[in-house]
Amino acid sequence: MGDKYQEYDKAIADADVKSNRDLDRLSKKENNVEFDKEYQKTDMEMNNTVFPKEADCKREADGYRREEKENQTALANPSTNRTYWAALLLLTVLSLVTRLHNIELPKHVCWDETHFGKMGGWYIKRTFFFDVHPPLGKMLIGFAGVLTGFDGMYPFEKPGDEYGEDVNYVGMRIFCALLGAALVPLCYMCTWLLTQSTIAAFFSGLLILLETGTLALSRHILLDPILLFFIMMSTYSVLKFLSYKDDPFSLCWACWLCMTGMALSAAIGVKFVGLFVILHVGVTTILDLWRLLGDKSNTLVDLAKHFLARAMCLIALPVIMYMVYFFIHFVVLNESGNGDGFYSSAFQSQLKGNKLYNVSMPENIAFGSIVTLKQRRTGGAYLHSHWHLYPEEHPPRQQQITSYTHKDENNKWLVKPSDHDVGEGEEPQIVRSGDLVRLEHVGTRRNLHSHREPAPLTKHHFQLSAYGSNGTGDSNDIWVIDIPGYAVGTPIQTARSKFRLIHYYVRCAVCSGDKKLPKWGWEQLEATCNPNLKDTRTLYSVEEVDDARMPNSSFELYSPSFWEKIVESHAVMTQGNSNLKPKEGEISSQPWQWPIDYKGQIFSGKSHRVYLLGNPMIFWGCLAVKSLFLVVFLVTSIRTQRGVRYTKVWRDYKEKTFRACWWLVMGWALHYLPFWPMTRILYFHHYFPALLFSAMMTGVMLDFLITLLCVSVPENLTVSVFHTCLGLVLSSLVYSFYLFHPMVYGMSGPMASEEGSQMHGLRWLSSWDL
Repeated sequence: MGDKYQEYDKAIADADVKSNRDLDRLSKKENNVEFDKEYQKTDMEMNNTVFPKEADCKREADGYRREEKENQTALANPSTNRTYWAALLLLTVLSLVTRLHNIELPKHVCWDETHFGKMGGWYIKRTFFFDVHPPLGKMLIGFAGVLTGFDGMYPFEKPGDEYGEDVNYVGMRIFCALLGAALVPLCYMCTWLLTQSTIAAFFSGLLILLETGTLALSRHILLDPILLFFIMMSTYSVLKFLSYKDDPFSLCWACWLCMTGMALSAAIGVKFVGLFVILHVGVTTILDLWRLLGDKSNTLVDLAKHFLARAMCLIALPVIMYMVYFFIHFVVLNESGNGDGFYSSAFQSQLKGNKLYNVSMPENIAFGSIVTLKQRRTGGAYLHSHWHLYPEEHPPRQQQITSYTHKDENNKWLVKPSDHDVGEGEEPQIVRSGDLVRLEHVGTRRNLHSHREPAPLTKHHFQLSAYGSNGTGDSNDIWVIDIPGYAVGTPIQTARSKFRLIHYYVRCAVCSGDKKLPKWGWEQLEATCNPNLKDTRTLYSVEEVDDARMPNSSFELYSPSFWEKIVESHAVMTQGNSNLKPKEGEISSQPWQWPIDYKGQIFSGKSHRVYLLGNPMIFWGCLAVKSLFLVVFLVTSIRTQRGVRYTKVWRDYKEKTFRACWWLVMGWALHYLPFWPMTRILYFHHYFPALLFSAMMTGVMLDFLITLLCVSVPENLTVSVFHTCLGLVLSSLVYSFYLFHPMVYGMSGPMASEEGSQMHGLRWLSSWDL
């Protein structure tokens, strides 16, 4: 049918060309009579040409277009493609086998299992804690632990601790491994949706299957396999949604749009890195809306419906789901834990077992009261001291004053008048704004002190210290209570009043910063005396009061609303992330090191060594193919600009390939480049979301390059060249996995640099700790 329609089309075109050519020739003749005769002759020839009736031609054309659309639909439907399903099944089975093989080994805590296994246990025990990541990933780990018999009692104290025979840790590892195994089929299906090429999809899945770093992350109790799963689920869902662009507002179209929104909320609900896939989907959605705007068949009402559907499913739905995760988080973690001190007094008052829960204590403080002072900002720390002195490089060697984020006995201070001690039986005198006070550290009996020596880290601030003996010091121990915005004489109210402690002589205010002290300061936060009296970091409040002389008031703190809890939690997490700086001797990495596989991360020591390192053949191959793509695209663009013509089939194939590659490069860039300006500590595992997009792009380009090579050789060599290229790629990937798989499943014996090591000769870079 299509050939017949094309014959009609060609006959009409040839007749038009002949008619135009004859008319042009005759119009140049001067004899108008001859022109008329020739014109009539040409007109008769046109009339004698046999064409189908207009209705028949239109019917034939409609049938051809309908058949072509059906063929394209069949091509885009993998249910009719046996090769598609065979390759998908093979990759899925191999992914499960490689991820679950000896999953119980090593039988000790590996790397960050000490954090996330512990946090999963806290969910089971309903104990409140603080973490810099949103709660969904840890909740899922805890839920997996409940389903598999883990009681949450194992402490996960430090890497290397042996799991006892009665610790059901394997179930949580299996849960993470299953999500990690799903990455392979998801990458395969994503690539197929972009290219409709089984070869490209198979290459993409195989690259993730045999990538040792992704495999290592998937086999432990970590957030990374959960995050990677939801990132890829978001990617697959949006591509599946776009595949129904010709059938808008259908059930499948709506389901995949909603699935995209739910996967996006889950991705950012595990780690804030999920924001990058939200940006990727957001840019894709904007481009899709721009395409719809250019389609004149869409009315303004249609465009409004499209926009509203995307706003509801990709903005409103993820926000609602994200808040649901936190609602469950707050409901489950209702017992006091070691994370209380990171949050405000009002927040803590909601936790059972906290000293502020159903609080009953003096409403005001008096001279002679023992108090704890907490910085009045989200995530603020307690004013703290201990017996340790400042080192010699920070003279004078007086007792350290720090800021500490946890509740501790060393956070307690005795409030005294500036000129005498409070005697026994003395009537309590309320402390008010404008009073001169001394603060005696209860544990060491030294007074809060300052002088004009620079602070240890913030040199434009003055040093805070504890000075004296048995509560006796000097004039530099005197502080003025100041409540901003209130008159002198206003009483200090417990938990409500925001005040400053201003040094009487130096005229600086007690301040808690965000800088961590070195090991000599136990990596607690620096506390200083800030000359800028208007700095908001100088505001404190009294959180707890202990004074038997004062009547207790059964008052309730202003309980925070759910929205206030959400805001405070995010402020605390943001501050916690910004405070994640490299510790002395801690192994970290920089973004420039990640694509070149410069160095990895030790997961496990002892006799069963696990090392997180990307498969170098895949990492370096992805980098090379990415560079080659830019070269090929540039050369092709130049050739097209210079007028080089391609066949329609090759042009369509090339455009589809380049379009898929650029989309995947955008995904890689959005998950990689934002790490460059970050100031927080970074690790190698932060690169793996970007690696997923890099691997898919490499699979697409390998298929394109092999096809390009095949069409460039004589036709009789095409099959041989194709099978040779396919064999080289497959054998290289499998052999590289065979060489480096001990890094994942456990290395024993000598190090790689020694004779007899199973990894001998494979330490290709000196920075690898094999």
